[in-house]
Amino acid sequence: MRWLAWHRLWAMLVKEFVQMRRDRVTFAMMLGVPLIQLVLFGFAINNDPKKLPAALVTTSEDQFTRAIVTALENTGYYRFTHILISAEKADLLIDNGTVSFVVTIPSDFARRVMTEERPQILIEADATDPSVASGAISTLSTVSANALRRELAATAGAGAVAGGGAALEAVVHRRYNPEGVTQFNIVPGLLGVILQMTMVMMTAMALTREVERGTMENLLALPATPLEIMLGKVLPFLVVGAGQVVVVLVAARVLFGVPMAGDMRLLLAGILIFVLALIFLGYTFSTLARTQMQAMQLSFFFFLPSILLSGFAFPFRGMPGWAQAIGEALPLTHFLRLVRGVMLKGADLHTVSSQIAALIGFAVLFAALALIRFRRTLD
Repeated sequence: MRWLAWHRLWAMLVKEFVQMRRDRVTFAMMLGVPLIQLVLFGFAINNDPKKLPAALVTTSEDQFTRAIVTALENTGYYRFTHILISAEKADLLIDNGTVSFVVTIPSDFARRVMTEERPQILIEADATDPSVASGAISTLSTVSANALRRELAATAGAGAVAGGGAALEAVVHRRYNPEGVTQFNIVPGLLGVILQMTMVMMTAMALTREVERGTMENLLALPATPLEIMLGKVLPFLVVGAGQVVVVLVAARVLFGVPMAGDMRLLLAGILIFVLALIFLGYTFSTLARTQMQAMQLSFFFFLPSILLSGFAFPFRGMPGWAQAIGEALPLTHFLRLVRGVMLKGADLHTVSSQIAALIGFAVLFAALALIRFRRTLD
C-alpha cells in the first residue's frame, strides 16, 4: 500500500471542505474575526482621543476669555458642548460622564490680565481613565499662555508683550483619581469583563451540552414549561456569578486599594441586572448553536467587539462615531460606566439611572429572545 495516494488525499480534502461549508458558524468565525479585528484596530482604536466634550463655566464674555476658549478648541482635544453654565450644572455633567472637562474662568479674569495680577483658570478633568485626560492636560498651559499673549498684543500693542504681560496659571484638578492610578480604571472594568466571559460562555453551552450528551429528549419529556426549563438552566449561574463578584470586589479593595465611594447596594443591584442580561444572552446563543464548540465560537464572536468598543481596553471617546454607536449597543459599555461611576465617583441612582435603564432593557430583550428561540427548539 502506497503511503501517499493523490486520489485518497483529494477525497479527504473534498470531505473536509464539505464539512467546513456545512458548519456555517465556524466558517463565519474564520472569515469574520480577522475582518473585525482589522476594522476595529485599524479604524476604531485611538489611544489619543480628540474633541473631548467640555463645559465652560464663566460669567464673562470678554476677548481674553474667548481667546482662551478658542485656543483650547484649536488644540483638537476640547469640544465645548456646554457654554456659560453654572458650576452646579457643570458638576452634574462631569459626574454623570456627559463631559470630560469643566473649564472655569473667573469673572475678574480680564481685569487680572490687564493689571498683571497673575490670572488663573481652573480645569477639572474626569481622571477615572487617566489616558483620556493626559493628552489634553499636557498641552494646556503652553497653548493658553500663548493665546493670552497674542490677545494682549492685539489689544495693547507690542509694548505689552515686551513688558512680559500677564503670567497665566492653569490650575488642573484631576477628579475622582487625582494620582492617575491606572488600576482604579482597569480593576472595576475587569469585573464586567470577567462576568461577561464566564456567564455568556457557560450558559451558551447549557442546551448544546444536553443535545451532545443525548439527554435533550429526557429534558423535553419533563412536565415543565419552556420558561421553567430556561430558568432552571440559567439561575444556578447566578450563584457562580455572585462568587466571582465577591472575589473581584474584595481583591479590588484589598490588593489594589480601589475606592468604594458610592452606595454598594446600588452597585450590587446593577451587577445583578448585568448578570441576568448576560445569562439570557448566553442562553440565546445555546439555542442557536448545534454543538458546544459552536456555542463557544458565538460567545467569542461577541466578546471581541465588547472588549474593544466598550471603553475597557481603549478610550471610548477616542473612537469614531460609528464605533461609538456600536459600543452603545453593548451591555458592557453601560456596565462599565455604572461600576466606575459608583466606585470612583460615588454616583447616586439619579446619576446612573440611564445606565440602569439600559441594562434592564438588555435583560428584557435577551430574555424574550431566549424564550422565543427555546420555544422554536421545542417545536
